[in-house]
Amino acid sequence: MISKTWSRKPVAALVAMAILSVYSMVVLASPAAKAPSGELSIAGQVTVNGETSISGGTLFSDSIINTAENSVATVNLSKLGRLQLMPTSNLKLSFTEKSINGLLDNGTAHVSTLAGTAVNFTTKDGIVVVDGSQATSFTVNVVKGITSITTHSGVAQFNVGSTSKLVTAGESATAGTPNPKDDPGDDDDKLSGGELAALILLGAGATAAIIYAAMHNNDLNFGGNAIVISPSK
Repeated sequence: MISKTWSRKPVAALVAMAILSVYSMVVLASPAAKAPSGELSIAGQVTVNGETSISGGTLFSDSIINTAENSVATVNLSKLGRLQLMPTSNLKLSFTEKSINGLLDNGTAHVSTLAGTAVNFTTKDGIVVVDGSQATSFTVNVVKGITSITTHSGVAQFNVGSTSKLVTAGESATAGTPNPKDDPGDDDDKLSGGELAALILLGAGATAAIIYAAMHNNDLNFGGNAIVISPSK
């Protein structure tokens, strides 16, 4: 009876080891196990997927990065390249073994890639595309409704609607319509209650003056020059 019990223990151990080996092989062969990752370097306050992050952390694909004022996040993607997100920026970053994809909601991103890395960076105004045929470095900036791209080395393609433009090293391109309300961090665009009341009174006074001038055939000269801002092409 004792000999049978001892003989069963080695068999059970061997079966457990075999199951563990098969499970390990399945896990290593799964796509999740081979998913690329990046190393995060932080200066200031940065969150990833809503959680505060620190330098040295690992960043996985489909992460949302937010940088506070005076804060910068740098992502080293090893064989793909490197990305630097400047202060007050919001970016969803995705990547595979051969490509980098970004959705920049606002702020500034500097992207440097190695040859063989394709890039697709999207803003609400257009898409920046790099085919990966050569190492490329560019900056995408989204501020107050305007998207701008500047290529530092290599070539990037800027697609806006049905139009497309190649932006070579040293060149820039812009798209969008200026909208100061798109910059939540700009205190100059916010009016206090007192300032709003003053503007209302000023408008009422100007209206009364215009009516008075019209009735009395007087000329009014407010002085100054009007500045018209038109979208960059």
